[in-house]
Amino acid sequence: MAPTNATALRQDLPSLLLLPPPPHPPTRAALQAAFEPSLRTAISKLKDEKLNEHGSILIVGLAWPILTGSSPRQKSLSWPEAQSVIAGLYSIVSVICARFSMPTEIHAGPGSVDVRIILVHHDPSELSVVEPRPAIETGNTVIVDLVTFASAYHPWRYIFHTSNELGYQLLSTYLRIFEHIHTIKQDQLVVVDGGLSMNLETRPPSSSSLQTATYPIVCLGGTFDHLHPGHKLLLTAAVLLLRVPDEPSSDPCRFIIGITGDELLKRKKYADLVQSWDERAMNIIEFLTSILQLSRKGWSEGRAPKLVKKEDEISALFRNDTILIQCVVIQDAFGPTITTEKMDVLVVSGETRSGGDAVNNRRKELGWHPLKIFEVDVLDAEDIIDSSTQTQSFATKISSTAIRQKKAEARI
Repeated sequence: MAPTNATALRQDLPSLLLLPPPPHPPTRAALQAAFEPSLRTAISKLKDEKLNEHGSILIVGLAWPILTGSSPRQKSLSWPEAQSVIAGLYSIVSVICARFSMPTEIHAGPGSVDVRIILVHHDPSELSVVEPRPAIETGNTVIVDLVTFASAYHPWRYIFHTSNELGYQLLSTYLRIFEHIHTIKQDQLVVVDGGLSMNLETRPPSSSSLQTATYPIVCLGGTFDHLHPGHKLLLTAAVLLLRVPDEPSSDPCRFIIGITGDELLKRKKYADLVQSWDERAMNIIEFLTSILQLSRKGWSEGRAPKLVKKEDEISALFRNDTILIQCVVIQDAFGPTITTEKMDVLVVSGETRSGGDAVNNRRKELGWHPLKIFEVDVLDAEDIIDSSTQTQSFATKISSTAIRQKKAEARI
């Protein structure tokens, strides 16, 4: 039977998986018990349908009272905790995709599922009495609340929700908001297993003493070839450190992303399958659009950011010009960190920790202030997969090199 027009139109839309707060403490094992069944079911359904030639997109909205602060425009979060939870979720996603023999990068083609994790501030007690109304409200962090998320992210192909008390409470609140914005058909609501530990008592928001300072300028570097979960984790964790201005100005907060130039990658394994610099930069901007761009018109209009293309640079403005993303070509190990003095933070992974030290040593030689270094957790299969499964070299199995190798083997 041919799909109806409504069904056909939904095939190209992203889907949403609504997840209640993580268990406490959010260890990798606890996150797996709580969320692996939900993620596996949603990914499996989208994979099996194969309706989109470009692959499906699954937005995972983790609703969590993560922000603290008395003023709506002066909020803060615990960055170590936030990035650790994101790393745990992307690790689970990577293991699921490996079990399904699925590619993990964006634009991977039919049968693939491009998972993107977004933190959504939600304290159930805040919406228990007053009927929420659709609104786009931003603060001084990139994280938005549930009302803004529902108002800006729509329409959906499917809305997956968990089959437990917390999951149904979250869905009920979300639908109360969403019904003012878009019509949902019953076949779009899909229930998934809520996991084993979701009935544990969740912890209240972190105390202010544990909150992390945010910064006007954050920097990050890498190759970002075939954007995969490791890249998504790094980009998401880094953008959480931005201090977003209260209103549009000539001085937006800046996320500077150094992307290795094409010339430096010619000796990489399977170099003919390395994506061009422009493609890698645009994939980064597309991914960050999922986190940063807000519009009451949802996916249909207003999602594309303002782009400015110059030689060796592509920039994008978000949220009424309060956030500037700058993708710049780098031809060495330092990039803009030793050509731009005005910079606050460098985000690194566990594998690139030494690079951060080298950057600060070079800045010291130049007489510049050192950058504050934030280290993102690595993706890890430990505590996620059973002991009978080989876990060594897990990171290499989801690397850009491994992706290029699979593509090369597929050509033979």
